[in-house]
Amino acid sequence: MAFKKGQNPNHPKRGSAIAVEPIRDLAAIARIKENLLAAGQYRNYCLFVLGINTAWRASELLSIHVGQVRHLDVGDALVLKQCKTGRYRRTPVNEVALDALKLWLAHHPRGEDTSALLFPSDRRGRLGVPALCNLVKLWCRRGGAWGRFGSHTLRKTWGYHQRVSFAAPLTLISRALGHVSERQTLAYVGIQPPEVSALFMATL
Repeated sequence: MAFKKGQNPNHPKRGSAIAVEPIRDLAAIARIKENLLAAGQYRNYCLFVLGINTAWRASELLSIHVGQVRHLDVGDALVLKQCKTGRYRRTPVNEVALDALKLWLAHHPRGEDTSALLFPSDRRGRLGVPALCNLVKLWCRRGGAWGRFGSHTLRKTWGYHQRVSFAAPLTLISRALGHVSERQTLAYVGIQPPEVSALFMATL
């Protein structure tokens, strides 16, 4: 049934938000990469890989221009202005992210134009956050990942696996994400504190 604008009971109320989740399954992440490469979607592949390897916010990823990444090497810092704080953040680019960038730049329709957006829209000049949100949902569904996903999923996936898969110190993850507390980081990336999780291991 179609609802009139503003009358859909399943839509979040104005001012509220639906919390999205990280992609917890490493196999699903691998399938998403494989699917995008197999389909020749090099822009989307680069966007996905860069998102889960840098923890940049969606709007920050979409603001990148070709000239900011064209001459990067492994370990070089990508410097972007954070949309939330207005401060600049330096993020080193790892080998996987660099390979994805090089692959996309080789196919980018304006890859030699340093002023061109790195991630242009297929239809209009700029790819927007709502469009990225829909893309992430599609990638996850086709990759066999189930949950509530959206544009923040990429950033959350980075934080989740830094802690769970790589055992990075929570203090460093919080600092990288710009959070004010470790508790905020645990909630943001969907990890329960160990003492809370332990409660559910006791049998009745």
